[in-house]
Amino acid sequence: MSQTLYDKYGGFASVSRIVMEFYDRILDSESVGDYFENADMKRLIDHQTKFIAYLLGGPADYTGDRLEQLHAHLKIKGADFDEMKEILEGTLSDHGVEEADCAAVMAEVEARRGLIVNPG
Repeated sequence: MSQTLYDKYGGFASVSRIVMEFYDRILDSESVGDYFENADMKRLIDHQTKFIAYLLGGPADYTGDRLEQLHAHLKIKGADFDEMKEILEGTLSDHGVEEADCAAVMAEVEARRGLIVNPG
């Protein structure tokens, strides 16, 4: 049985630290920080931690319908999605996620672009 990236990088506690730092960086961004201006950050971090855990092969499940529903009202533009991806990739890398593993996670994020980007 092969080890998931979720297990390889320390499970929920590690993913949680990555997500918290990711949002620290997002909130500092002049381009995408405004998306989170009125967000319940505790709830958002909880959901995002589960989502990233899922992408790493952890014990969560996110359907395409759910992702689309959660993001539809935000009117996220492609360039903003790209910036969030760049910030996530940098955060993963800074937390010791190997380049190939980072690329695999980013491919999973990119595969969901159509469910998240909706410039309206």
